[in-house]
Amino acid sequence: MALRISDKMQVVRGSVIREMAEAAATRKGTISFANGNPSSDTFPVEDFATFAADAFREDPDGILQYGLSQGYLPLIDTTKERLHLKWGIDFEKNDLTIVSGGQQVCDFASKVLLNEGDVVIVEEPSFSSCYNTFRAYGAKLVGVPMHPDGMDIDILAQRLEEYPEARMIYVIPNFQNPTGYITSMEKRHQIYDLAVKYNVAIFEDDPYCEIRFTGEDLMPIKSFDTEGIVVYAGSYSKTMAPAFRLGIAVFDKSLTSRMIVSKQTTDVHSSLLFQYITNRCIKERDYEGHLEYCRSVYRKKSELMYNELVRTMHPSVRVSRPEGGLFMMMFLPEGCDSLPFVWEALYRGVVCVPGSGFMIDQDAPCNSMRLCYSTATEEEIVRGARILGELTQEWLADK
Repeated sequence: MALRISDKMQVVRGSVIREMAEAAATRKGTISFANGNPSSDTFPVEDFATFAADAFREDPDGILQYGLSQGYLPLIDTTKERLHLKWGIDFEKNDLTIVSGGQQVCDFASKVLLNEGDVVIVEEPSFSSCYNTFRAYGAKLVGVPMHPDGMDIDILAQRLEEYPEARMIYVIPNFQNPTGYITSMEKRHQIYDLAVKYNVAIFEDDPYCEIRFTGEDLMPIKSFDTEGIVVYAGSYSKTMAPAFRLGIAVFDKSLTSRMIVSKQTTDVHSSLLFQYITNRCIKERDYEGHLEYCRSVYRKKSELMYNELVRTMHPSVRVSRPEGGLFMMMFLPEGCDSLPFVWEALYRGVVCVPGSGFMIDQDAPCNSMRLCYSTATEEEIVRGARILGELTQEWLADK
């Protein structure tokens, strides 16, 4: 007997990123630029071990029993303090909960704010897992092209005019996944002003803000949200460890009860042990020094990959130069489809993700591919970038 699959899951597709990672796993010696994982070199493992042992020795009941749905209160207080001091977020008006990864903030924002048939206006390309979450709640996705300084504002305004059923704008303002682009301060204000004008929410997905390794920090949209329309998602996955599955949801206090109920209907609460460890790492260790070390790791790897690609690739190919985060984007000339290029690269021992995996229509040809520099060794980055660069020379020899 075949069970009936719900309509909302019929429109959700598997992750192209995962598919490429699985393809890499079957080929021995393959260099992977596919997974957007933080470098394991940045994990403060000794601190984790010390604080975990303390927890089991001193307060096993406190970290092994059920906890509050909104999160471990000391970590909530610590996180509020950091967000207020760094970004000026007002916690007289806003609330904060600890959730199981930034992706869960997307799920809760969708659950609380979207009805079936609503439109979510999204950056395109963008993070496909959030696309899938919006689709799973019955939303229709409408894309706005990305430029190096963020969304095309004229097209965003046009989309909001065309789609009165729009209820949310999805943005990744810092070191965007997949492009590595940064939304300028001017555009952050323009996006917010348009959201206020058309009475739509903004879902601000900001997991990479702590790993800026060059340039100046830009304030999140949430920092100047006077109308309570921005749901902000942060994450400890990129600065502590992704397996902790700890995300940060910041939202207007009018949403508090609904967001907490969303948590209760999903997984009750996030890991108390990992919340405890994270709080102690921030409060009792040199957390700013740890962040600076993370930035130095990614700065070096990013520059190495960028320089090697520029040195070896065909002159008609361009590559983004990130100021932070984990990704850069390589662009073949307009009219080229990166998918066969990506498969040829895999055959030669390098895995990257075709840009089509980050588009609303994943079947349409796309000339870009995402490269993640965070997990490969320096030797692998040099060798893998050289393979990609030489392949562009062959691929585009007559151009």
